[in-house]
Amino acid sequence: MKSMKRKINLQFMVVALLAILATVSLVSVVYYKLFKSEVMSNLKEYTYLIVETNSGRVASDPAHVDFEVFNHDDMKLRVTVIAPDGTAIMDTNAEIGAMDNHSKRPEIKQAVKEGEGQAVRNSSTVGKSTFYYAYRLNDGYILRVAKETGSLVSVYLSSFPLIGVLCVFLLLACFFLGHYLAKSIIDPIDLLAENLDGTDSIKVYKELVPFVNTIKRQHQDILKNADMRQEFTANVSHELKTPLTSISGYSELIESGMAGSDDVVRFAKEIHKSSNRLLTLINDIIRLSQLDGGSSECDIFESVDLYEIAKGAVDTLGFAAEKNQVELNLHGSSQIVNANRQMMDELVYNLCDNAIRYNKPQGRVDITVSQSSNKEIFVEVVDTGIGISKENQERIFERFYRVDKSRSKQTGGTGLGLAIVKHIVSQHANARLELESELNKGTSIKLIFSEK
Repeated sequence: MKSMKRKINLQFMVVALLAILATVSLVSVVYYKLFKSEVMSNLKEYTYLIVETNSGRVASDPAHVDFEVFNHDDMKLRVTVIAPDGTAIMDTNAEIGAMDNHSKRPEIKQAVKEGEGQAVRNSSTVGKSTFYYAYRLNDGYILRVAKETGSLVSVYLSSFPLIGVLCVFLLLACFFLGHYLAKSIIDPIDLLAENLDGTDSIKVYKELVPFVNTIKRQHQDILKNADMRQEFTANVSHELKTPLTSISGYSELIESGMAGSDDVVRFAKEIHKSSNRLLTLINDIIRLSQLDGGSSECDIFESVDLYEIAKGAVDTLGFAAEKNQVELNLHGSSQIVNANRQMMDELVYNLCDNAIRYNKPQGRVDITVSQSSNKEIFVEVVDTGIGISKENQERIFERFYRVDKSRSKQTGGTGLGLAIVKHIVSQHANARLELESELNKGTSIKLIFSEK
């Protein structure tokens, strides 16, 4: 973070320096343009004053015109009278015999053409600029008034000490301001990095609030996922331990010869039952891991007939329903949705299997595949089983969560079936689950596909 502060300070100083130089340059240019406009305006007024007070004498008798009378406020003006052919016939600052022809001068050419003209000529050797204003008289002669001033470069050089002091002062101010701004930007981030659990107690500027909220949510999600993984690991260990302990215990009794012939058959049956439970549990854990990891099969979507899927689940679970004395019925018609076929097989199978496992003797399970009045396609599994209390309804999709743990062990449930269902639904953006249940009266779980 210190390097970031230095970087921000450096960038701020560079921007400040460029801004100061640009401002000084712009102000100087604007000032010079205003100064030039003012000088030209004064030269024009002075020229008009000469013409008005000496009408007819400027060209015919320039030697008797006292041009210095009009040179007020020590302006140090230079006045030149030029004949129509460009020859200088009078100049207040130079010998006319040594002067060349003026017909090619830009201010003279403009005055001949338009009646008046102006020009500025700079001398790099002496650092001076000369402003010229020329006026064409009625008889074709040109009256030119000029004034020498400092050039833009000389203006810069003369004011350089003051500008330098001002720039140094502004740079120092920008340095301290940049340091304060960098500190105010970085310090809250430093505090957040050091104390992610105490984000509520850290005061941040409003622009950082969305960032803080995002970090806070992500941190909470990470902690939540860590807790879930820890809980999942503990549950997996516990769930695996139970059938393995049973298998180990019964096999040890058989191995030691302590079990009679009748007991061996019974123990073998229990070992087989625990082995099946263990295999089912391992398969469900592997399946959840595949769904969590986003296996390639999750990307395969196609047109799937939900009625065909439901019929396959009913045929597969017919023996389990008969064994549990549960009547299994399928209703509805063919309904096509865009989904992953293997996932739909798993989802409907798990819903039906759950409805059979947690049903009552002589109970029933009704599977309906249809379309609602608002054109939504659904699969609904309704049972007459033990039901789910209100406080448990929000948790039944959690991994290893069971409403009736003793019943789960009797029926061989792993507690992962509905977790797999929830995960599959999350992989389908156009699907959602709805749950309705009442304790000791039954449960309805509906998978709904909306048009997307």
